[in-house]
Amino acid sequence: MEKIAFDFKNRTAIVTGGAQGFGLDISKRFLKSGAKVFIWDNDPKALEKAIKDINNKNLSASVVDVSNYMEVDKNVKEITKNTKIDILINNAGITGPTASLWDYDIEMWKKVVEINLMGTFHCCKAVVPNMISNNYGRIVNVASVAGKDGNANASAYSVGKAGAIGLTKSLGKELADKNIAVNAVTPAGAKTRILDQMTKEHVQRMLSKVPRGRFLEVEEFTSLICWLSSEENTFSTAAVFDISGGRSTY
Repeated sequence: MEKIAFDFKNRTAIVTGGAQGFGLDISKRFLKSGAKVFIWDNDPKALEKAIKDINNKNLSASVVDVSNYMEVDKNVKEITKNTKIDILINNAGITGPTASLWDYDIEMWKKVVEINLMGTFHCCKAVVPNMISNNYGRIVNVASVAGKDGNANASAYSVGKAGAIGLTKSLGKELADKNIAVNAVTPAGAKTRILDQMTKEHVQRMLSKVPRGRFLEVEEFTSLICWLSSEENTFSTAAVFDISGGRSTY
């Protein structure tokens, strides 16, 4: 099926977790549509590979830990010395271990929430003032159906993604009087490396809940992200867009 063409010429995007999975495909599509893209990831080897494979002069990459606000703020200030930021895709995330809440390691629980929730907060906090000054912005926070439904044996991940949904609704309302849209997307399981962090039993349990009977394709996800990030999205904000193959119906 031919992909819909989006026009991102003269737009600058930051994609966190951009060296792999959803983030990598989003970055490629943005570049193909004319955008200048900054990918952030905490995996230096993955970043190096992405830069080499894509080989595009409009692509820049930095090792950034989104759970560290100082790192995030420093990189945003560096970018805005030369350009405005039009699009922010908060995609960085980890699932953490599969474990019951009472057995969950406290430090690991904190780490999962720090990346999935605080990372989203840090990036929004650092980027939004630039968008306000330019009266333009599109922010998409990658959440999960786990943030809606609460996945058993994934309490930290569920909490982090539920928090990202709440943040989206709050920030979207705060910016609704400006030409800045803030939305979240809630995918179910998809064919990305994040599945490698889960047990086979957990993956099968996820798949059994999807009426479509298959996992989400990365390209399907990217298409939704592109529309939410485009000028065509002139009205939707503070909203949660489900892409779960029928698993979640609200």
